[in-house]
Amino acid sequence: MSWQHCGTEDFRHSLDGKATTTQSHLASSTGHLNRTPQFPEGCAKGYLTVFGAFMALFCTFGQMNAFGTFQAWYAEHQLSQLEPSTIAWIGSLQLWVFFFSGGAIGRLFDAYGPRWIMIVGSILYVFSIMMTSISTEYYQYLLAHGVLFGLGVGMLFYPSMSSVSTYFCKYRATALGVVASGSSFGGVMYPIMLQRLFQLVGFGWGVRISGLLSGLCCCVAIVTVTRYAPPKQRGETCKLWETFRDARFMMLALGSCLVALGLFIPFFFIVDYAQDLAIPARMNFYVLAVMNAGGVIGRIAPAYLSDRIGRFNLLVPAAFLSGLLCVLFWIFAKSLVPLMLFAAAYGFSSGAFISVITPCVAQISDIRQIGSRIGILYTIISFPSLVGGPVAGQLLEAGKGQYTGMILFAGLTVIAGSFLILAAKLKIDSRLFARV
Repeated sequence: MSWQHCGTEDFRHSLDGKATTTQSHLASSTGHLNRTPQFPEGCAKGYLTVFGAFMALFCTFGQMNAFGTFQAWYAEHQLSQLEPSTIAWIGSLQLWVFFFSGGAIGRLFDAYGPRWIMIVGSILYVFSIMMTSISTEYYQYLLAHGVLFGLGVGMLFYPSMSSVSTYFCKYRATALGVVASGSSFGGVMYPIMLQRLFQLVGFGWGVRISGLLSGLCCCVAIVTVTRYAPPKQRGETCKLWETFRDARFMMLALGSCLVALGLFIPFFFIVDYAQDLAIPARMNFYVLAVMNAGGVIGRIAPAYLSDRIGRFNLLVPAAFLSGLLCVLFWIFAKSLVPLMLFAAAYGFSSGAFISVITPCVAQISDIRQIGSRIGILYTIISFPSLVGGPVAGQLLEAGKGQYTGMILFAGLTVIAGSFLILAAKLKIDSRLFARV
């Protein structure tokens, strides 16, 4: 087992080959953070935690990524009397509860560790799926598939990601990228599985079968995910006023808000868009699966690369590329093959953003505050995540079924967010091409 130290001073080589001292792993503005503990890079418990966190994200965020399947099914069956923007509130409520709960769950993680949070989260998560399977009214879907589902996902997601961050420093982004790829693997499997189950055994039993499978994955995660606990030191709790005074963190958070406003819209509406193009019903659910398949590579390869070129250096172009792809390619994807190509490319670029954002937060945070700061970031971006889907639905209705307005809104907000994240990078190191 090797031990790595993430101190505040990290000697890097600039582009001209000269050694320079940069603040690439700035932990916090407070003095006690200069004594950042060593990280047990490469220990067995760390690798087990990566595996367990992968399983947790596979069954939770993976099924959340499959909401486009539910959106299309609800629109044709249980909730066919409602507008798409109204149905989209279910998915947006999932995201809002999931993101908003991050601050509280992060503080609980820093205080008590992951296990009991994940046990309660698993119970809530499976219960929400079972309640969804017997729901018939819109408000029931909002409560079960929106509120309870989002909370259960949050209580599994945040402890898993934060636990992995405590075991790795040098290869943190790579480890978190492997974990985040679990959500893409789940996003590939769940749309295909659910669509087949809905046809074979009906909606109720199809959802219940997915819930039982998810419950088994949650049990594996509970057993394997642990946290590396450094020696206790004074002043280790995360103080909100210190976090909000950190200009680097706030610029990162504001940029992430704009990105979150548009990033998830294609995941919500890509199946509806495929149906609007008259793509056969047996194929349109595969478009969402292809988008999530692109995210598998997008969560691993860019994360591995970011450990070498700098996490912020990769986060900015990943966000910009996602917005650009959304504006340019979705508009021109008018048949199955171009739509599949867009889905794969967008899944890759958005997956890169999702996998690298967490190690960027950890990079500017102390190990004893990682859970809280990751949670605070997700709480902040919960509000744009809540309104993104319904706003897109309203734009679709205002355009009388034309998707151009929705596409431009999604792409331009993500591009705008990428420039704010670039400002956060420059706040850490003012040199444009410095490794950050």
